[in-house]
Amino acid sequence: MLLRISLIVAILAALGAGTLGYLEVSKQIPALIAQRDDEKGLKDTALNQLATTNKILVKTQGQLVQTQQELADTHTKLDKAVAAVSVQQKRADELADKLNTTTGERDDARNQLAAYTTIGLTPEAVTKLNKQYKSSLAAIQVLNDEKAVLYRTITRLTNELAKYTGPDSDVKLRADLRGKILTVDPKWSFVVLDVGEDQGIINGGELLVSREGKLVSKVIVRSVDKGRSIANVVPGWNFGSVLEGDQVSPAHPAPAS
Repeated sequence: MLLRISLIVAILAALGAGTLGYLEVSKQIPALIAQRDDEKGLKDTALNQLATTNKILVKTQGQLVQTQQELADTHTKLDKAVAAVSVQQKRADELADKLNTTTGERDDARNQLAAYTTIGLTPEAVTKLNKQYKSSLAAIQVLNDEKAVLYRTITRLTNELAKYTGPDSDVKLRADLRGKILTVDPKWSFVVLDVGEDQGIINGGELLVSREGKLVSKVIVRSVDKGRSIANVVPGWNFGSVLEGDQVSPAHPAPAS
């Protein structure tokens, strides 16, 4: 009996405790629900703000890419503009130099014209005198060329005459004659020279062969063309091997005319 009473008391105590716990929880449930709703609202707000921020970020990134491209295009245009300015500046400098040169030439011509005018010459007279001067120069050149041809002919004939009047006479060559050896044939002891009739070479003329100012040999001309000649090495005049590029000069220079 006592045990039954104890069980009943325990059951009642448990029911009381449960009732008190339920009542306490019932009081906290609205607060928890309100807290949950608040947190959900804050979470939704944060999610909305995050979405908005992402949209702004995507838009900003797009604008940044566009701005970078525009900046690159601007740099390219700037480089082209700088290059164009450099080219134009160079051209301007060249034009300035040409202008200065032309101005100087104009001033010189003006001074010359003034000088001619001072002595009573008109521009037409100056032009005529200039033409006459150029014509005279051309005539002088022709005469000099003819003189050179005549001189070579006279020298050749004089040397040929000397063969008959004096067999031992030396053939005279122009004192200023200079040439070099193009080809050497040691087997047959002949050389090819880069000077001929046009330069005053005469058949039978003797030339000294030198290298770096030292005498190497002597050759005698046996065949003459306009710009080339062939000569044999004179026996007994071998002071060294004759080489291509060695210099030649007259062994018997003619007196100055």
